[in-house]
Amino acid sequence: MSDDFKSRLQSAIQRGEQRRDQSQNEAKRKELTEEELKRLHTSFRLSLSERIEAKIRNIIDAFPGFRQEALFGEVGWGTACYRDDLLIQSGRRTNQYSRFEMVIRPYSDLRVLDLKGKATIKNREFFNRSLFRNVDEVEIEEFENIIDAWTIEYAEQYAAKV
Repeated sequence: MSDDFKSRLQSAIQRGEQRRDQSQNEAKRKELTEEELKRLHTSFRLSLSERIEAKIRNIIDAFPGFRQEALFGEVGWGTACYRDDLLIQSGRRTNQYSRFEMVIRPYSDLRVLDLKGKATIKNREFFNRSLFRNVDEVEIEEFENIIDAWTIEYAEQYAAKV
């Protein structure tokens, strides 16, 4: 082989290695750091927990007798509403408990935004659901739409049972 070819080959290999290193460095820069993911999760949590509180308040306004409960800590951040109705039939006393709650679970090593919803109507569990997405792939509108949908579904079913 000629020396000219060897030097051109060596130069091409070096250029390829440099390009590879540059693309790896760029990919690392684009990856969100753990702190950035936590910050993003907190931002989503604050926004969505405000929306949850507003939707729960709509349930309370629509059905007098519900009481509100703020949820925070290990279970997550969100709001619940509940009521405990006394029913007397044929001299027998029974309680009928209804509850609707939605929370955004705390950040974990799974790196997901997790919305949890639970609903009970007249002592019967109506649903127990979760929606989760990787924090860096979250579309906030999807979560807002789910919060709205779960609230409407609960209101409809509660109205049908009362």
